[in-house]
Amino acid sequence: MHPIDKPYAPACERNRDPILAVLREHFADRRQVLEIGSGTGQHAVHFAAALPHLTWQTSDRPENLPGIRLWLAEAALPNTPPPLPLDVNGPWPQQRFDAAFSANTLHILAWAEVERLFAGLAGVLTETAKLVIYGPFNYGGRHTSESNARFDAMLRAEAAHQGIRDFEAVHALAAGIGFTLLEDRAMPANNRCLVWQRRPADARLSP
Repeated sequence: MHPIDKPYAPACERNRDPILAVLREHFADRRQVLEIGSGTGQHAVHFAAALPHLTWQTSDRPENLPGIRLWLAEAALPNTPPPLPLDVNGPWPQQRFDAAFSANTLHILAWAEVERLFAGLAGVLTETAKLVIYGPFNYGGRHTSESNARFDAMLRAEAAHQGIRDFEAVHALAAGIGFTLLEDRAMPANNRCLVWQRRPADARLSP
């Protein structure tokens, strides 16, 4: 199959290796990863090929699944099961995962949907799961660069519900479902990789 037949996002090619460096470190002891908002499927095949110890479960809204299937079929990797339909406003998978990953999704979702995303994660992730989220974030209510300010303005012009999210607000949602921040890593193009790990419920009750 010629690559032109598949959906393609240039940003995935640019950011995949810096993200992979984070995943190699933080997902070394993981087994089952749920990717939320897999988009084209490019990240999935790159990460699953480089991290064969992981089962990389793609997911996205139903209209995006055909494109993901094209990437998965061409790569024919043993650790990429068929993509799952997942809309944060609907039902979540019945499986449990010890890791989750999402790239460039929070600024596309409405804030209420970001809240539903974290609420849904609470039910599908194990007690010591790790969560990695990649994308641009504001800190202290401020953009971290002029390019991010322009990107934010473009997002809001496209749709009023979109926009770069505040790190503090997103971290509060993660903390609310029992996650502790392990790392906030600077990435190319003024992006960040945020890494959290869930604490078991009994540990959260400890003083």
